[in-house]
Amino acid sequence: MSTLTTLEPFPEDGWSRALAIVAHPDDLEYGAAGAIARWTRMGREVVYVLASKGEAGMDNLPPETAGPLRVEEQVASAAVVGVDTVEFLNHPDGLIEASVALRRDLAAAIRRHRPEVVITINHHPTFGPGMLNMADHRNVGNAVFDAIRDAANRWLFRDLDLEPWSGVRLLAVAGSPEATHAVDITDTLDAAVESLSKHAAYLAALGESHPMADPDDFLRAMALRTAARFGGRKATPFEVFAM
Repeated sequence: MSTLTTLEPFPEDGWSRALAIVAHPDDLEYGAAGAIARWTRMGREVVYVLASKGEAGMDNLPPETAGPLRVEEQVASAAVVGVDTVEFLNHPDGLIEASVALRRDLAAAIRRHRPEVVITINHHPTFGPGMLNMADHRNVGNAVFDAIRDAANRWLFRDLDLEPWSGVRLLAVAGSPEATHAVDITDTLDAAVESLSKHAAYLAALGESHPMADPDDFLRAMALRTAARFGGRKATPFEVFAM
């Protein structure tokens, strides 16, 4: 767990395009969407790429039913925070492998969208003390680190027929227990709550007693916890790497 007591402001100058790469529908909505809403309101372009459709994430529905439903909910959720482009890579939910195939797909997305900022999900073994992370998050998060480098190397994945892209300046990891920076979401917290609320079927499947089932309670509590390390401003945290 990070011992940092103060979070730095996320660098918001000098870039115009961001690419968010995560494992499942709802990964971005549990925190990062408030920052994304802020950035799209500032005129920044943000694209979502999801490794899976989240088809194995609902105990009450089989994958063939849950997958299309979660895709629909994710597209609606993204629209709330100003994101119009949402892509799905069809890796198997729950079984996403740390593989060259995953790196290839992510490098292709980076070359297509040519972002200056890449956002991903926590790649660490835990979310904090007593909160184990899952393989899909870890594998996608770690693959993003490699794919940024892969996308810049013209001699890798030449069959993609896409020009290399070496313009990624920052990698922002959402949900990290080693947060270094934060984004003020005072004006976009309501949008973040609405965005997560669009995952209505998924949230209902969690059950009312689940600690992550109430978007308003969960996101406001997280924003207030981050505020304690960010000058009292409601915020969402990221671990930031300069690339």
